[in-house]
Amino acid sequence: MLPTDRSDEQDLFAQAMQDVAPISKGRQQAGKTGIDDSDMHRQRRDAAEGRHAPLVDPNFLSLGDVRQRHPIEYLEWKKVGVQNGVFDRLRRGGYDVEASLDLHRKTVKEARVLVYGFLQMASAKNQRTLLMSPGKGEFSQTPARLKSYVAHWLEQHPEVIAFCSAQKHHGGVGAVYVMVRKSPASREMNREQHGMKSDS
Repeated sequence: MLPTDRSDEQDLFAQAMQDVAPISKGRQQAGKTGIDDSDMHRQRRDAAEGRHAPLVDPNFLSLGDVRQRHPIEYLEWKKVGVQNGVFDRLRRGGYDVEASLDLHRKTVKEARVLVYGFLQMASAKNQRTLLMSPGKGEFSQTPARLKSYVAHWLEQHPEVIAFCSAQKHHGGVGAVYVMVRKSPASREMNREQHGMKSDS
């Protein structure tokens, strides 16, 4: 191989590197990540103005102290206005369960998220009779801890109008039947079917 003149090597290197821009520290490096200076400036400005601050958690179910229930306590609760006949039928398991949620082996924090989402979904789908199974918690370090929270959350949730412990074949006192209020569209349809005037 013939020796190459050093000036020729430099010329070839200069030609090869002609279109290559040097990488410098600071702002130019941001180009490598696909974020240009204007994007970075906008992000900094948005952060300073609080535009990307975390949203308020829509889940209003409490994680504070709740009334302690007994593992084998029978649960029942209804809002004012729920007819006794409707509540009696719920207690007897007389309504078809449209959706169920098993909370066994869930932590209180996990259950809170699941219960909130489950009730939101049921309301959106106009599912009125639900089954939730927190278990009795007889052998838990804090007996009936999850059962106590579920009872509290159901009383707290505006879409829940009644709940009670389930029949034995649905889990007995380790589960609850939950009745959700009718959606506005369903209430209007019911009014029309019975020839009643709309509220509007």
